[in-house]
Amino acid sequence: MIREVKREDIPDCVNLIRSSFLTVADEYGITKENAPMFTAFAISEDRLNWQSDKEHRPMFVDEEGGVLCGYYSLLIRENGECELNNLAVLPQYRHRGIGKRLLEHAYVFAKSMGCHVMNIGIVEENTVLRKWYEENGAIHTGTRKFDFFPFTCGYLKREL
Repeated sequence: MIREVKREDIPDCVNLIRSSFLTVADEYGITKENAPMFTAFAISEDRLNWQSDKEHRPMFVDEEGGVLCGYYSLLIRENGECELNNLAVLPQYRHRGIGKRLLEHAYVFAKSMGCHVMNIGIVEENTVLRKWYEENGAIHTGTRKFDFFPFTCGYLKREL
């Protein structure tokens, strides 16, 4: 069941995001030392509370049997675009369609908020994830290499 995040969910959301992104970090050699701003290491309760309170990001979780097993948030821009942030599924809940449900929910919700384009950022080297987003309607738009990350940032977008 997908529902909005409640204030008391924030600690569980932090753990969910961290656990999910740590599998990517492990697979691609991303560490706290070489990428302290990578989501797995930079996410915190303070950060999520700030995103909720100051940026007014809509945040959603997928709850299965009382367990928060999936998460995403949206950063809504004034230009009719939005950014999908921290789409995450706990490793033990993957390959059950939760990520796809969350992504489809994000597309519908963003459109209902007046967005016409959703932007998505990924670790470009994660070709499985890129293919998954493309199979779910996103188009790859390019890459960018930043000195503060040991990986290439890949960018996709989806017309809503």
